[in-house]
Amino acid sequence: KISSRAHVLLIACGLFALASAKSCSSATQYQCPLCGGITVSSCQECDGYLNVDEKNGICFNRQLFGNHEFLDPDNHYPFLWIDIAAAIVWFISAGVATACGVGGGGIYVPLGIILLRFSSKPSTGLSQASIFGASVGGLILNLRNNHPDTKIRDTVGRRDNDLKVIPYESGKSKAEVAKDEQQYLTLDNGGHKFYTRPLIDYDMALFLAPMEMAGAVFGVIIQKLMPNWLFLSLAGVILGLTAWKTYQKFFSSYKKDKENIEKQKQVEKKALLEATTKMNDDSKGAKMEGQEDADLSYAGDQESHAMDNDSTISFGEKKDVEEQERDENIIILDDDEKKLEMRRKLLEEDARQYPIEKIFYMFVLWVGLAVIVFLKGGKGVDSLVGITCKSPWYGVLVGFQFIWLIGIAALFGFKLVKRHQIKVQCNYPFHENDVLWDSSKLRFYATVTFMAGIVAGLVGIGGGMVLGPLMLVMNIHPRVSSATTATMVVLTSSSVAIIYVTSGLVPWEYAVFFFFVCFVGAYIGKKYIDGYVKKTGMASVLIGILATIIAFATIGCFIIVILNLEKADWCFDGFKPFCVVKDENELNCPVIQELSASEMFPF
Repeated sequence: KISSRAHVLLIACGLFALASAKSCSSATQYQCPLCGGITVSSCQECDGYLNVDEKNGICFNRQLFGNHEFLDPDNHYPFLWIDIAAAIVWFISAGVATACGVGGGGIYVPLGIILLRFSSKPSTGLSQASIFGASVGGLILNLRNNHPDTKIRDTVGRRDNDLKVIPYESGKSKAEVAKDEQQYLTLDNGGHKFYTRPLIDYDMALFLAPMEMAGAVFGVIIQKLMPNWLFLSLAGVILGLTAWKTYQKFFSSYKKDKENIEKQKQVEKKALLEATTKMNDDSKGAKMEGQEDADLSYAGDQESHAMDNDSTISFGEKKDVEEQERDENIIILDDDEKKLEMRRKLLEEDARQYPIEKIFYMFVLWVGLAVIVFLKGGKGVDSLVGITCKSPWYGVLVGFQFIWLIGIAALFGFKLVKRHQIKVQCNYPFHENDVLWDSSKLRFYATVTFMAGIVAGLVGIGGGMVLGPLMLVMNIHPRVSSATTATMVVLTSSSVAIIYVTSGLVPWEYAVFFFFVCFVGAYIGKKYIDGYVKKTGMASVLIGILATIIAFATIGCFIIVILNLEKADWCFDGFKPFCVVKDENELNCPVIQELSASEMFPF
C-alpha cells in the first residue's frame, strides 16, 4: 500500500518534470488604454487598469458599485449587483474562517479573480486587506475571551501518566460537580479560588509564529523560480491532503464529543434516578413510623433498605469498575505549602487577561516584520524604497529577516521550556490539552513548524491553513488553536495589506470597503459560532469548518490553474529566473493618453 506522502511525492515529481520544459512562446495579450493604446502581457503592467476582461482581452478600471457610464456609456460592465453579491460572500466567509483561525485567502483570491475580475496581484492584495479586517475583528473577541476551562484549581488533583490533571468533572453529574466545587471553595476556611487563562496562547504564538514566518520566507524564495501553474498545482495537492487529514481529525473528534455528551446524559439520568429513589424511600420510611405493627414496620424498613442498597450497589459497582480502570494510570503527587505558594503565583500570572509584556513582544515582532517587508517588498509587491533583488541590500535584508525571526523563536522557545520546568517542580495543574514543553518537543515542533512555513510560502497559502491542522495534531483545544492562529494572521496580513494599498496594486476603495465587511463579518460570525460551541460542547465543529475551508481553497487552486492553462492554450511554462527587474521607462509616456469609450469597447 502506497502512503499519502508517497502519492504527493510522485505527483510533485510529475509536475516538476512538466516544468522542466522550455518557456511557452505565445502569451496572451491585453489591450491597455495608456499611451494612446498599447498591448501588455498582464493587466498588472497597465497602471490604473487592473481589472481583466478575458473574453475581449481588455484591461479596464472599475469603481466600487459603479457602472462607469462616463467611460462606458453602453454599460458593458454593470458592477452593482456583483459587488453586493461579493460583499455577502466575503461577510460570510470572514465569520466562518476567523472562527476556526484561518485568514481565508484560499477563498478570497479565487473569488477576486473569478467574481470581481481582478488580475492575480490585485486579487491577492484585496485578499490581504480582507484577511486583515477579519483578523482584527476576531482579535477583538479573542482578547476578551477566556480559556474553555474557567475553573482551574490550585489543588494537585489526580494526574495521568503525563502529569496532566484528570478532569474533576469526569463521571460526575452537574449536581455532584456543583457540590464538589462548593467543597473546594470552602477548603482552608475559603482560601481557595478558581483560575482561568486567556483564550489566546501568547507563549505558543511567540514561539510558533516566527518559525512559521521564517519557513515562509525560504518557501517564497523557492517559489520565485516556479511557474504559476506548478506552485498552484502543488498548493492544490498539499491542501487536498491537508483537508483529508483534517476531515479525519474532525470525524474522530466529532465522535468523541458525541460520546462525551451521551456519557454526561447517562450520568445525569442515573443521578436523577438515585435522587428519586432516595426521596421515595424517605417518604416510605416516614409513613411506616406511624404504623402500629412493629413487625411490618421492621420488614418494610428492611425491604426499603435492601432496595436502596441494590440501587446504590448497581450504580456504585459500575463506578468502581470505571475508577479501577482509571486507577491503573492515576498518579498522586506529593505536595507542600511551598509548592502550593509557587503554584498559585504561576496560576495568577497565567490568569492575566491582558499580559502586557507578551502583547508588547508581539508588537515588537510585528514592527520588525513590517519594516523588513516595507524595505524588501514581498508577496509580489515592490520595495517602497526601490530595493530590487539585484541590489546587495536585498540579500542583507533576507539574511536579517531570518536572524530576526529565528532569534525571537529561539528566545521564547527557551522561555517555554524553562517555565515548564518550574511548573513541573510545583505540581502545576496542567490541562489535558496543554503541551508539555521540553527540549525534544521544542526541537520537533520548531522543525515541523519551519517545514510547514516552507510549504505555506512555496505554494502561496496562509499560515493559518498550515498551523491550524498542526496545532490539532499537538492536541491543542480547537478554540485555543483557532484564537492563537488568528492572532498570528494579524501579524502577517496587516503589513502586507498596507504595502499593497500604498503601492496602488489594489484600489483603495475596494480595500477599505472589504476590510470593514470582513471586520464586521468576522466579529458577528465568530461570536455566534463560539457561542454555539460553548453551548453544545461540540468543539469538533471548528475542525470541520477548518477542513471545509481548506477543501474550498483546494478547489479554488485547481480552478485557477485550469483557467490560466486554458488562456495559455494549454502550454506548460518552465522555471523562471530568480530575479527579474521591470524597466521603469517601459511605460514612460510624455503625455498619458487614454482611449475613448468607443475605442476601448469595440463590441
